[in-house]
Amino acid sequence: MSREPVIQTHDLTKVYSAFMRPDVLALDRLNMQVGRGEVFGLLGPNGSGKTTTTKLLLGLIFPTSGSATVLGRPAGDIAAKERIGFLPEESYLYRFLNAEETLDFYGRLFGIPRPTRRSRVDELIKLVGLEHARKRALRGYSKGMSRRIGIAQALINDPDLIFLDEPTSGLDPIGRREVKELILRLKGLGKTIMLCTHLLPDVQDVCDRVAILHNGRLCREGSLDELLIMHQRTQFTIDGLTEEQQRQLEDFLTGMGHGEVATIHPYDTLSSLFMRIIKAEKQASTKHRQTEDHVASEQ
Repeated sequence: MSREPVIQTHDLTKVYSAFMRPDVLALDRLNMQVGRGEVFGLLGPNGSGKTTTTKLLLGLIFPTSGSATVLGRPAGDIAAKERIGFLPEESYLYRFLNAEETLDFYGRLFGIPRPTRRSRVDELIKLVGLEHARKRALRGYSKGMSRRIGIAQALINDPDLIFLDEPTSGLDPIGRREVKELILRLKGLGKTIMLCTHLLPDVQDVCDRVAILHNGRLCREGSLDELLIMHQRTQFTIDGLTEEQQRQLEDFLTGMGHGEVATIHPYDTLSSLFMRIIKAEKQASTKHRQTEDHVASEQ
């Protein structure tokens, strides 16, 4: 990765302990980087470690071992937090406040001066497309509007790094498209975005790189081009072939003299890649447990 790293983890590990219960390894030696100005997708099924990773990076919980840096500082550092925006999966906003009052409230929490706060509120309401509903109480907002005002509150401090947890969850196709367009707009403004979602087509539309977690382990990380290209297959795209030429091409692909022939590798879908990786990890885990059980029985 050539971009300046905004997030770096080194053997980041989290074990949850509980009285009278087995310890749970939620994150196992995670090594990951997120570059400045990119949209990075953190993917995995439920229980894979996505939420634990996010909480560790935000400084909401502490690692059992390993380390993480965010914006060049240790995760949880107050100076770094001032430059972070966060949209949780469920935005618990005050239903009786309107959009202006909501954003003004969060701006005051950041200590933003009143004149700056006013202009910032206006700017964000326009950015998320809620000018028509700026005076409406949030209890009258649709799901899509609620997500947009949630994104606006995550941007009130003009953050360099934004965590978005399921930003398109529960939205109709129009709402999902609007949120994805907003994410790309933020990227155009130079923001770094970490996106956690189960909606893989959305990831494929907006992310530069992704990491796939399973059972707390990093299974795969890379750009979508690197992960989705299918090297084992090759397809030829030729313009204007006749049926006879197509038959000839089945027997012999060179010497046609019909113009340019483009040879490309087709792309898989992120959904298909994700399911294959998780299936393989589950099979490997099952085989490992069976081996351990067999060894234990022999003893």
